[in-house]
Amino acid sequence: QVQLVESGGGLVQAGGSLRLSCAASDRTFSTIAMGWFRQAPGKEREVVSVFSRGGGRTYYADSVKGRFTISRDNAKATVYLQMNSLKPEDTAVYYCAATYGSGISYYTRAEQYAYWGQGTQVTVSS
Repeated sequence: QVQLVESGGGLVQAGGSLRLSCAASDRTFSTIAMGWFRQAPGKEREVVSVFSRGGGRTYYADSVKGRFTISRDNAKATVYLQMNSLKPEDTAVYYCAATYGSGISYYTRAEQYAYWGQGTQVTVSS
């Protein structure tokens, strides 16, 4: 069982930056694949950026490449999402996700994740 606590959302103008944090209760980080998803009103939950189990590989959605950076602090069992050059279309509830995985692949589908944070709202005004 992994509990995830997110923080860092808010309201920002277009072009601005925010950093999201997600702290995991399980500090055996090497066994956990983690990442970020988002869901805008009326849309399906979509992947933003994820780490493979242990953090050896990363994935970014095309819509955020070059603007968002995922990182992790293993000692704190925390994953971050640095979001720069934010656009109004980035407005959504952002969710941290985790699952106990195997192998070295990352997971990009929401149904592949067993544990979810409560979500944090990110609003980008134009």
